[in-house]
Amino acid sequence: MNVLAKIVAQNVKKYFGEVKALDGVNITIEDGSFIVLLGPSGCGKTTFMRCISGLEELTDGEIYFDDKEISKLQPKDRNVAMVFQSYAVWPHMKVRENIAYPLKLKKFKKEEIEEKVKWVADLLNISELLDRYPSQLSGGQRQRVAVARAIVHRPEVLLMDEPLSNLDALLRVKMRSELKKLHEQLRVTTIYVTHDQVEAMTMGDKIAVMNNGSIVQYGTPEEIYKKPATAFVAGFIGSPQMNFFKCNVIEDNENQYAQFEHIRFRIPERINSRTVLVGIRPENISLEKPGGNRESLSLKTTIYFVERLMPETILHLDIGEGNRITVKIPYDIALSEGEEIEVFVTIDSLHFFDADTEERAL
Repeated sequence: MNVLAKIVAQNVKKYFGEVKALDGVNITIEDGSFIVLLGPSGCGKTTFMRCISGLEELTDGEIYFDDKEISKLQPKDRNVAMVFQSYAVWPHMKVRENIAYPLKLKKFKKEEIEEKVKWVADLLNISELLDRYPSQLSGGQRQRVAVARAIVHRPEVLLMDEPLSNLDALLRVKMRSELKKLHEQLRVTTIYVTHDQVEAMTMGDKIAVMNNGSIVQYGTPEEIYKKPATAFVAGFIGSPQMNFFKCNVIEDNENQYAQFEHIRFRIPERINSRTVLVGIRPENISLEKPGGNRESLSLKTTIYFVERLMPETILHLDIGEGNRITVKIPYDIALSEGEEIEVFVTIDSLHFFDADTEERAL
């Protein structure tokens, strides 16, 4: 039976000279969970993972597995396994020997090694590959071997650094589901690094969105999508990207209104900001006026460009003064460039961020 670790990072900092790769990371990862570190290149994801594994020494802060501080332990003493972007399997060893290698380092008996290799090969459906060399395997097969080698000794923590980025699109989709199913079977505490939001949203129990060496939001995929904590998170999650408008906040009797160029609409709840970034997701813009009593905003637009992607179409709409928005609609709606149309946005689907801090205002 696996020993699972709860991971706690407290004010973790890692500097490379003047460069602040990690600038005060705080997070608690529950034992047995599957957590995704998501963010753009250079935001600190891989550095944080390497600090957990012991491959990088902390500049400041502490990391705990359960109640035990492991910040100063050597990598071999942390019971952590890593799967890398490059498969990192030994080319001169057969698959069987690759998988068995960490067990030999830990001085397991021959019978135990054979038993564990058989177990993990069956688990990952690579039993028929055990006597092949890595050069005889496909990319997906080599990645399965790398995963098998990582989990064969039942680590407390499994770290995966963009393990699917070298695979083609179809194989990535298949491997995403396989890795998630594997986690459901093993329940080993897993941290998965990616810059791919689709991977993050489909695989993670929770997502930690990182930017500039810090975690800017930590929550479930639904929380990250529906209630982004900052304008950065809102713009990073979703495809096409969220539309943003900088609006002045106008006081009028007991109500507040957001004013953008010639467009003015009521803010549903009072906020303290004088200027706001109003975010509208492309999928929340409709060609039909919403029914019922839902308050909505109407925009008269001209179609600038049409992207037919199947099974959806992305419209780029000109709303005047050089401003454009993107809208996601079903593929079978026939519209042409230059056509004038009216679109609608329900007020309760809008996101409001303080224009100065870019933190969520409503």
